[in-house]
Amino acid sequence: MTVIVSGIYKNGKLELLETPKGLKDGPVQVLLTGIPGNLPEPQFLQPGKYGEDYSTLEDFKEAEWHGEEEFDDLYGG
Repeated sequence: MTVIVSGIYKNGKLELLETPKGLKDGPVQVLLTGIPGNLPEPQFLQPGKYGEDYSTLEDFKEAEWHGEEEFDDLYGG
C-alpha cells in the first residue's frame, strides 16, 4: 500500500503531520522528497501583450520554446 503524507525532517528524525489512513502498524519504507521554497511566480503569456486586445496565433508561435542550439549538441537534441 502506498500512502503520501506530509512531514518534517529535522535532526535525523521524521515527524508526520498527519496519520496515514489505511496503513497498518509495521515496517515501512520512506522516500523523502524536499519541497522547494520560494518558488518564482508562474509567468504566462499575457493576452494582448503585443498590442492587440487578444493574443494572435503569431504571438503564441513567437513564445514557443525551440531549444538552444548550443545545448542541443551537448545533450543530443
